[in-house]
Amino acid sequence: MTERSARQFAEELVNRRGDINRELSRNGVRFGVYKNGEYHDRLFPYDPIPRIIESDEFDELEAGLKQRVNALNAYLKDIYSDKRIIHDGVIPEEYVYTSAGYFPQVNGVTPPGGIFAHIAGEDLVQGEDGRWWVLEDNLRIPSGASYPLFARDIERRTNPKLFRDVHVRDNRDYPRLLDFVSTEGIAVVLTPGRYNSAFFEHAYLAEKTGAALAFPEDLEVVDNKLYFLDYAGNRHRVGAVYRRLSDEYLDPFAFNPDSVIGVPGLLSAYRSGNVAIINAPGNGAADDKAIYYFVPQMVRYYLNEEPILHNAPTYMPMFEKDRKEVLDRMGELVIKDVAEAGGYGVVFGSSLDKAAREDLADRIKEDPRRFIAQEVIQFRDIDVIDPDSGEVSPRKCDLRAFVVTGQNTHVWYSGLTRYSSVPGQMIVNSSQGGGFKDTWVLAPESGVEHEYGAEVQVANLLSQSRRHSLSLVTASKADNLYWLGRYTERAFTTLNQFFPFYDRVMDTDVDAFRPFAKALDLPQDFEDFDGFIHSFLYDGTNPDSVRSAIVAAFNNAVVLRPELTSRLLQYVELAVKNITEAAERSASADDIYSQRDIADDMLAFWGGIENSTADITLKAFVFIGKYIERIDLYTRFHLDNSELDAPLAKLETYSRTLDGMPLPSCFVSGISWLLGQLPSRGYPELTSRLNEFLTDFNSRAITGDPKDAGMLNAMNMDAKRP
Repeated sequence: MTERSARQFAEELVNRRGDINRELSRNGVRFGVYKNGEYHDRLFPYDPIPRIIESDEFDELEAGLKQRVNALNAYLKDIYSDKRIIHDGVIPEEYVYTSAGYFPQVNGVTPPGGIFAHIAGEDLVQGEDGRWWVLEDNLRIPSGASYPLFARDIERRTNPKLFRDVHVRDNRDYPRLLDFVSTEGIAVVLTPGRYNSAFFEHAYLAEKTGAALAFPEDLEVVDNKLYFLDYAGNRHRVGAVYRRLSDEYLDPFAFNPDSVIGVPGLLSAYRSGNVAIINAPGNGAADDKAIYYFVPQMVRYYLNEEPILHNAPTYMPMFEKDRKEVLDRMGELVIKDVAEAGGYGVVFGSSLDKAAREDLADRIKEDPRRFIAQEVIQFRDIDVIDPDSGEVSPRKCDLRAFVVTGQNTHVWYSGLTRYSSVPGQMIVNSSQGGGFKDTWVLAPESGVEHEYGAEVQVANLLSQSRRHSLSLVTASKADNLYWLGRYTERAFTTLNQFFPFYDRVMDTDVDAFRPFAKALDLPQDFEDFDGFIHSFLYDGTNPDSVRSAIVAAFNNAVVLRPELTSRLLQYVELAVKNITEAAERSASADDIYSQRDIADDMLAFWGGIENSTADITLKAFVFIGKYIERIDLYTRFHLDNSELDAPLAKLETYSRTLDGMPLPSCFVSGISWLLGQLPSRGYPELTSRLNEFLTDFNSRAITGDPKDAGMLNAMNMDAKRP
């Protein structure tokens, strides 16, 4: 099938763009952007018109990408061992040793399996003549594969007939390709935290591969071995770390001593051969923008082949001849600061006035190693649907191809196509506000879609990796599970109790609402009753509001994607979306009962957990929190003792699943606090039964300060509640 034929079929997706974007939204497909020092978590804009690459064209790309990454891996192995390419005069040593990505701390270290760059993100553009150019090699922590992976799954579900008619190579093998060499132990995806711009990808890949999603505080090194700590303080040996933080922050003992997000001693465990780090520390020495200049020479030197893919014509100001060319033609070239990434530090000379050009020229003369200059490639526009007008609009775009190396080197049959947010803008990076679209690689005439062959092992990140169970839940995640149960219940029961009281106000006066406010320890000054109701339901700055409870539930849930799965997390996402939209409409809304959609989201979420394949003990952490919260709220509203039988029975049922197991301290503090409130509420029989729970929980509670400090349990309707 030709690109033109496939494009005609693909037009069907344009009519479904609303459906697809809604699915992406409810599944939380996000990419964070920092502006003016502030983090903004936004949905990653998706365009429904796919980039289509014909089979023969991709085959040539595939051969060139494999060749390039194999040469880069050979270069990394060489410069951290024999340094032959330096001794033979192919690359001047000052370029290697002055690279910010070169770390002498890993000299002489060969990673398990001998592979430095297991995952390479190769950024390419296609010129107007159809020729492909490599703009950058990303060998440290390339991100972006999860977005087309997720989008393709939605596209297939939205229009399955389309994918029967168009033979597109299947991109769903990406998690299976992450078959990395490791030492003994489990695999973890190491994330710097919830507010990293690509946190969605970290959590999603952990979910898809079966690896544990680990924060730095969840790991510790003992006797040069890396361990994952569960909530009870038990150690689990780690064999492979798919790390998502930069080298300089990876280990404060070896790199930046001020790093608070690293794992002390990790490099020692790596140097001892006791853990694989993916990608290897020190890879920045090969994806330095200045080293990029020498990649064609690497291909010739290590592989004795001519490069299949080409660099953009590049000038090195360190070379006197190139520096003169750059200074003479600055208005025609694009200048890149090699110390920057993510589209930052890229300047088109044509956009500068005379004074700015002179200033940049002085900086280049002062520090020529810091800059490279390239010819401006007039790369192809690609059609996108303008989100405002709905019309087709041309935009600049690039392609990040993912090359995965294990026992063999494979090019993923897809890629991240990024497009600029503004027509004509040449910078397309996600961090600069651009969007993405799926990349379809057409199958050959044989119609074969799965072509990796039998040599690719169908495995998770590690065959030893266990599916997510309580044994791999950390102290912070145990707390997250418990508070997720409490906050979802808080939103649900509060809304259910709210409506009858609010309804009485319509027939009498605002005094009918006082019992509700008193039960939740809310202010009872109803001088502006409508304002009070708006604040209670929608005000995100009010910790007592329903919206705050839902946002707190989300903040606990979002780090649990691997354990809960994206399928279940979407219901919490929907609740956030529903309360946010309701707040925006509240001034003109006619029907306050639309909030019942949020209660339905909570019911769907709990039902999904109950019917999921998650470990029963993991479910228990959520539901124990949920039923402690329900008992608290029911007694606040002075419901009859008979109404408490069901939540008590549920609490007992889920507690039994944890018989003999250590318990997090939040269980004890929750029951203890509740028992302290019951005398004033008048439930003697309930007090007796809860004391039995407390005795049992106390006997198994984990005492002492947990290693983790990130527990999210501070948002309460009453400041004294635990």
